[in-house]
This record gives sequence, C-alpha cells and structure tokens, in this order.
Amino acid sequence: MASTWTLEIESPVAASRLFRAGVMDWHNLAPKVAPHIVASAHPVEGAGGIGIGSVRQFNFTSAMPFSIMKEKLEFLDVEKCECKSTLIEGGGIGTTIETATSHIKVEPTANGGCVVKVESTYKLLPGVEVKDETAKAKDSITNIFKGAEAYLIANPDAYN
Repeated sequence: MASTWTLEIESPVAASRLFRAGVMDWHNLAPKVAPHIVASAHPVEGAGGIGIGSVRQFNFTSAMPFSIMKEKLEFLDVEKCECKSTLIEGGGIGTTIETATSHIKVEPTANGGCVVKVESTYKLLPGVEVKDETAKAKDSITNIFKGAEAYLIANPDAYN
C-alpha cells in the first residue's frame, strides 16, 4: 500500500527563481550551498539533467543515511514551476522503499514570494515500518529550498 505526505514551504523569493535554483539547477547549486550534505551531483543521462526522462545523481556526505540518490524526471512544466520525479536508485530504494515519487510545484504568492508545495508518495517494502523517515525527508526538502532561498537572497542577480 502506498503512503503520501505533503509539505508547504513559504519563501520571500519569486517562484520562478526558486524553482530554477532549487529544482532545475539543484545538481549544480547543492554542492555549493549545502556541501555538508551534498558532496557532489551530476546529470547521468539526458539533456543536462533537466529534460523529461533525464536522470540526476546526488552523492551525499555521512550526514545522510544513504550515500547516493538517482532521480528520473517524469514531468516538467517550467512556466508553471512544476515537476514530478521518481527515485530510481539509492535513497532507500531496494532496502526500505519499493517505489517513491515526488511532485513539486512552486506557486507565486500575492507578496511577490512563493510557496513550495511538495507531495511525496512511496511504497515500503514488505515488513518495513516508517519511524522518523517522513520527518527527516521533510527536513531535508525544507533545507534544500531554504538553502536555495538564502543563496538567491544573497545573490539577487542569480537565476533571473
């Protein structure tokens, strides 16, 4: 049986900038803004890691419970700041998780900022129970977007 959790993160940064930095270019930005978590990242296949069907690999430090994660981009609408991806390797796949997908949509708010809406759906392997993994996943995603936000605030000309 699949389970789902959702998360909303508010930001003062414009939706298009945060989407480009925190989603589209995260494989380049993450090692710069979160080197204590992401050791390195790179496209594995596809158009620079940002086209539908492309795969990106993230290599993590010991701060994470797993060393790598590969995700495949299944859906992308840059104008609507929306994407869906599937975890295909690492990140618990094959050890605790059978399947996992994420749907991210970054929506503009009236004050010029945005709200990041994340929906994650996963199916655990038989006999596996969720303990604090959901809270850890939400913390990780919040840290990704807050790291991108801090970078964008400090670099107002980036990702315009």
